[in-house]
Amino acid sequence: MTETDLKILRGDNDGLLTYEYLANHIGECGPEEINALIENMVRIDLSGQFMASAARYLHAIDPAGYAPAIRELVAGAIDKDREHRYLPDLLLGLYGENYQERAVELCAADDNFRRIYKRLFPTSAL
Repeated sequence: MTETDLKILRGDNDGLLTYEYLANHIGECGPEEINALIENMVRIDLSGQFMASAARYLHAIDPAGYAPAIRELVAGAIDKDREHRYLPDLLLGLYGENYQERAVELCAADDNFRRIYKRLFPTSAL
């Protein structure tokens, strides 16, 4: 990532440019660059939309290899998605269609899953 790229991305006003940069340069980004992109998204993505999309994108590419980045993006999306517009897609995209059948197990193993589940299903016994 060049200084010009960084300057442009710092001017991003909603996260779209940062998400597009990540998607278009994923093979060229090392861990430090991915961390910088995530930090930028957390700072500017006020709705959680692009953090959720980036988490799903990285999960589709390499869930184990990008696990720390995915966790951080999901945590940021949970904090910012107050209207719960993107959280349902995170559940399906990251945990599969049968996430409800595995909800007890996933709540015990994954704090982000537990947080999303509690926000979407506040009256659940979990």
